[in-house]
Amino acid sequence: MMIKTLSLMAGGLMLLTGVAVQAQDFPNKPVTIVVPFAAGGPTDTVARLIGQSMGNALKQQVIIENVGGAGGTLGAGRVARATNDGYTLLLHHIGQATSATLYRKLPYDALNDFAPVGLVTDVPMTMVAKKDLPPKDFKELIAYVQQNKDKVSYGNAGIGAASHLCGLMFMSAIKTQMTTVAYKGTGPAMNDLLGGQIDLMCDQTTNTTGQIKGGKIKAYAVTTKTRVPSLPDLPTMDEAGIKGFEVAIWHGLYAPKGTPKPVVDKLAAALQAALKDPTVVQRFAELGTEPVAANRATPEALGTHLKAEIVKWAPVIKAAGEYAD
Repeated sequence: MMIKTLSLMAGGLMLLTGVAVQAQDFPNKPVTIVVPFAAGGPTDTVARLIGQSMGNALKQQVIIENVGGAGGTLGAGRVARATNDGYTLLLHHIGQATSATLYRKLPYDALNDFAPVGLVTDVPMTMVAKKDLPPKDFKELIAYVQQNKDKVSYGNAGIGAASHLCGLMFMSAIKTQMTTVAYKGTGPAMNDLLGGQIDLMCDQTTNTTGQIKGGKIKAYAVTTKTRVPSLPDLPTMDEAGIKGFEVAIWHGLYAPKGTPKPVVDKLAAALQAALKDPTVVQRFAELGTEPVAANRATPEALGTHLKAEIVKWAPVIKAAGEYAD
């Protein structure tokens, strides 16, 4: 019995030593951040901004891999199944929380199959349209949609995407359904908006600010409680006619479940360093957002926030009656 106990203790010590060595050596090769949407979209933009700076902190290259499709669940599933060594990460937005209700047969547990690393940023959204859509302001837009509901098309990045959720809330608020067109990411949807193939989209400022300032699309309102500094002339939806309307899209960084805590802690430290990088701060400001405070860029803060968001969005999605298989 004593020999067996000593053997178990030795085995446990070897395992702990192995984890410690792995964490001490981490990273000794490039780290991949999976973005579960097409290249060119807002989540992709956030990933590329923090990825380069995280790479500097980790002294290793950080590669961005776009795995779009199924509202972000294909990319998330890829990370959930990845080796839990810290070399494959997921950067996802609010869809990580809403997928838990939207999908009847989700191939992973959105809450329990990931190791949170930290929150990254809260991004406002904008209601935008093709450049020649007739309404001059948001009040006119509401009337126009209600009068032309069978003709107005609304683009989104797929079920569960931020643009999908914003659209659900908008249609619910004005009690009017539009024809929706789902894409495999916001990048392709924006391309069709620019080309006039769709009429409307609700998208994150990280993807719309440049197009708005360049006069390539028409902007009607922002979805936050207060105006966005980078777009000061754009009213909030609350100001413009829909009282209480608020949607802010947060982004979080995750590793697969079971990633050793010392490795997660190293990743969190690199994330916090990236969010303090003056270049990142400036670029975020230009895109209408800002990094979260350091106390929110932690595994504990993201884990708590994810649980709360799953609870918050479940009744909204169930009331809308929209699910995906």
